[in-house]
Amino acid sequence: MKLRFILFLSLVLLLSSCRKNKNHPVPSIPFDITIDINLPSYNALISVGTWAYVNGGSRGVIVYRRSIDEFVAFDRHSPVDPDALCPEPLYPDAANFLTLIDSCSTARYSLYDGSPVQDSEFGLRQYQTSYNGTNLVRIYN
Repeated sequence: MKLRFILFLSLVLLLSSCRKNKNHPVPSIPFDITIDINLPSYNALISVGTWAYVNGGSRGVIVYRRSIDEFVAFDRHSPVDPDALCPEPLYPDAANFLTLIDSCSTARYSLYDGSPVQDSEFGLRQYQTSYNGTNLVRIYN
């Protein structure tokens, strides 16, 4: 009886985990860059609550400074547009810059954590970040 229960429980867990691990529609592009936030291109990142674009990833990367020592980076490729048919990658909403807009759909995403806000099953593809505490931010996967 216990063996049947263990087998049943294992099967249920296996099947439910398969649904959770769907392949993300945005391709994973190898990426590793270090930016200097003192340079004019990334100077906006000196202040908390700001963002800057970085070349790389699938359709470009947006870096957001969450706090004094925490940065997050997301690919600008919209998960609802896996084939990248939309001519414009994701961009911050002028009315609410903490929201990224897909101009070819109604999908919206949080710049704070990359989660879907509206009309998307998937969140944004996120890159790892590390900050040296002074001026260098490494973005990588």
